[in-house]
Amino acid sequence: MRFKEKRLRLPFNPKLKDRARELRKAGVISEVLFWNAVKNKKFLGFDFDRQRIIGHYIVDFYIKRLGIVIEIDGSSHDEKEEYDEERDCYLRGLELDVIHFTDSEIKENLEGVMSYLEKYIIEKYGDK
Repeated sequence: MRFKEKRLRLPFNPKLKDRARELRKAGVISEVLFWNAVKNKKFLGFDFDRQRIIGHYIVDFYIKRLGIVIEIDGSSHDEKEEYDEERDCYLRGLELDVIHFTDSEIKENLEGVMSYLEKYIIEKYGDK
């Protein structure tokens, strides 16, 4: 299947490089599980970036070819709803799609998460 590509030039804050590297090394279990399912173009042939800097934010995962941000929300997101909403508005303002999964969804139903993501991508970006 062919997919319509988004070609976007995104803002980048170089001051966040060390923090993004730290987050990649942190090894949050749900992020590692998701990463193992998508790395090396395992998922529909897409290249995923992990802990990608976009503007003044670091997103969990990013599919550059489609302009999709994937966030895995764990307990660190509790009581940060306002911050998350501000970040999501910023990202959507850059014409990015933002998809959230919970930490428990990844841990308890990774297959369902991947199925949902595949359906979403095919419906939204697949050639019609």
